[in-house]
Amino acid sequence: MLGGVCGGGAHVATQGAGRVTIADIAREAGVSLPTVSRVLNGRSDVSPATRRRVEDLLARHGYRRRTSGAAGRAGLIDLVFNDLDSPWAVEILRGVEKVAHAEGFGAVVSAVHHRAASAREWLAALRSRNSDGAILVTSDLVPQIHGELRGLGIPTVIIDPAGVPTYDIPTIGATNWAGGRSAVEHLIGLGHRRIGMIAGPQTLLCSRARLDGYRSALEGAGIALDERLVRQGDFSHESGFEQGTALLDLAEPPTAVFASGDQMALGVYEAARRHELRVPADLSVVGFDDLPQARWSPPPLTTVRQPLPEMGDAATRTLLQLVRGETPGVVRIELATQLVIRDSTAPR
Repeated sequence: MLGGVCGGGAHVATQGAGRVTIADIAREAGVSLPTVSRVLNGRSDVSPATRRRVEDLLARHGYRRRTSGAAGRAGLIDLVFNDLDSPWAVEILRGVEKVAHAEGFGAVVSAVHHRAASAREWLAALRSRNSDGAILVTSDLVPQIHGELRGLGIPTVIIDPAGVPTYDIPTIGATNWAGGRSAVEHLIGLGHRRIGMIAGPQTLLCSRARLDGYRSALEGAGIALDERLVRQGDFSHESGFEQGTALLDLAEPPTAVFASGDQMALGVYEAARRHELRVPADLSVVGFDDLPQARWSPPPLTTVRQPLPEMGDAATRTLLQLVRGETPGVVRIELATQLVIRDSTAPR
């Protein structure tokens, strides 16, 4: 899976037939990538001695900055998803494009479909277009690709990292644990005690956090966890239908279901319909995301709003700080989730 790196501005150097990157310059000068980027961008917050050392190395290696765009930048940001077949991705893109365009940057969108070959193809394209930075969505950090991005001097930000980041790379997420807990507490408050859970992929940190929130809410209410009520989905409508069907086929089915994504929640709607159950009269359903379709579904879906456009906004602002050679104030940003109560939940 894709990985990323936090570094300085994305400049390309050439020397004869080889390529010298700002990572090489930084290593030889004994300074950080952002420091080299500050020198290249003419920033004043670099000591005279450090500036002279970096400039001497740049001259010795025949470093040439890109000339397109402001301050030698190409004016491009790469936005990389594992898949693009979800409205979730569109909401992230909205936030990225809003900030990027306001700052004079274009956004190049790619999907790698969890394949190593696709990741290599993306890296080759990234090198050819000299993008200034990359935003990776629900990605894990692979040392090889991390090293390639670092060698190219490409600053990187990750939205919803797959696992706990092992590198000092800015990440943007949401309060998934608190959101999961609030969804289940809402159902408990309505009198439900047998509450099903359709979790997202276990490989994703956000999925595990929402599941932990579900467990915490049950424990806080003194309700014993029944593992038969916990099912594994993949955020798709189909998996919500399949796992919702499995839950409703139990000898003692749940009276409510918390799905870890809106699309899975709408899949539960179809499972309930085929079991001749009404939502919410016979089965309460809560989702997670608050995608646009949630408010128009029959009935409108109670869900946990994940601030997807705002996450894209925050990731882009953080990335542009790195591109300019600045250091973000925080490495990990978590934006608040909010329970949105509509018509898919009712008292037991």
